[in-house]
Amino acid sequence: MSETQTTAPAQTAPEAAKRQRTLIGRVVSNKMDKTVVVKIERRVKHPVLGKIVVRSNKYKAHDEANQYNEGDLVEIAEGRPISRDKSWKVVRLLEAARVI
Repeated sequence: MSETQTTAPAQTAPEAAKRQRTLIGRVVSNKMDKTVVVKIERRVKHPVLGKIVVRSNKYKAHDEANQYNEGDLVEIAEGRPISRDKSWKVVRLLEAARVI
């Protein structure tokens, strides 16, 4: 009477779980040992004024070799907690800071 086809379940859930969350931002501090502070800026529309406003967050990221300097544009990825405040790692350098 009615034909039922069984399809394989979509494999999107495990793939999404494996994918790391990555962000791009500027290093604003490298004074701690093996840690840099990365500022991530995003633009959002103000709910009342309708104006575009810049919002920012700062994340502490692990820098094993202490190789990143203030002003560098880096990509960070979320991982396991390394310390109380630090659960991000620097993946790569996108742009070095300009030296004046």
